Amino acid sequence: MSLKIDNSIVLVVDDSPDSLGMINAALNQAGYTVLVSLNGEQALGIAEQIKPDVVLMDAIMPIMDGFECCTRMRQTLPLTPIIFMTGLTEVEHTVKAFECGGNDYITKPIKPEELLARITSHINNAKMIDNARTALDIAKQYVLAVNTMGEIQWATPETLELLQKSAPDWINDSLKLSSALKEWLRITGKKSDLVLQASQKPITIRYFKTVNGNEHLLRIVGQDMIPDATVLGKALPITKREAEVLLWVAHGKTNREIGEILSLSPRTINKHLEQIYPKIQVDNRTAAASIAIQALMGLPI
Repeated sequence: MSLKIDNSIVLVVDDSPDSLGMINAALNQAGYTVLVSLNGEQALGIAEQIKPDVVLMDAIMPIMDGFECCTRMRQTLPLTPIIFMTGLTEVEHTVKAFECGGNDYITKPIKPEELLARITSHINNAKMIDNARTALDIAKQYVLAVNTMGEIQWATPETLELLQKSAPDWINDSLKLSSALKEWLRITGKKSDLVLQASQKPITIRYFKTVNGNEHLLRIVGQDMIPDATVLGKALPITKREAEVLLWVAHGKTNREIGEILSLSPRTINKHLEQIYPKIQVDNRTAAASIAIQALMGLPI
């Protein structure tokens, strides 16, 4: 079993001593910091004090089952990966796990190698999403994320400033805004824009993509703000076009999406990336995005 020493914190919620012992041993050997809870109420208390990087949640427990615990935990940990551990294989239980905010599930008896692989994958994905958000903040984009209830999970500073300035009635009435977003996502969220009437001019919100199952990325369009790739061009030994490509890589865009933005073919985007990698001394897309994010933040490279 390969070691995965990165100091990530895993909260394990399970009332079975045998299960806890096996999971704790596997996670400790892999280099994770393990927090243990025997029931849902105790887990909520721990999560309020220490933010875990991932949660392993037993479905059936006394006092508070995993489904209710997950629902409540999402109020304080809206984006933390939650993996259900369950011996229940019926479809309705699987669906319920996702409906209450779970990201994944693994059936008992637990296989340590599979469990570690899933944990590693979810932690890496969460970190990439955090990096992408940082890049979006630095690049000054009008972007926000909402859950399926229409509640804002996060937004770039520019988005909040724009809404507060141009649409105070909407931003100050969170229930009104979330209701409008929820209904729009339910009916036509991916097919048409949502237009909010505002004091200066209408605010047009466009669907972008869904991440983590319960998080929808949206952006406000028509505000004449485009990302400025000159920061990357000045910080890195790349051309202007390569800087534009790299900026959108940092945003987490695919080659096809970048091609649509820059009016280039996906194949051309890939060729640009092949030129970028040796120039910035990396060998893959994730590493290139990391370098770009550091440059955007003004950090040493």
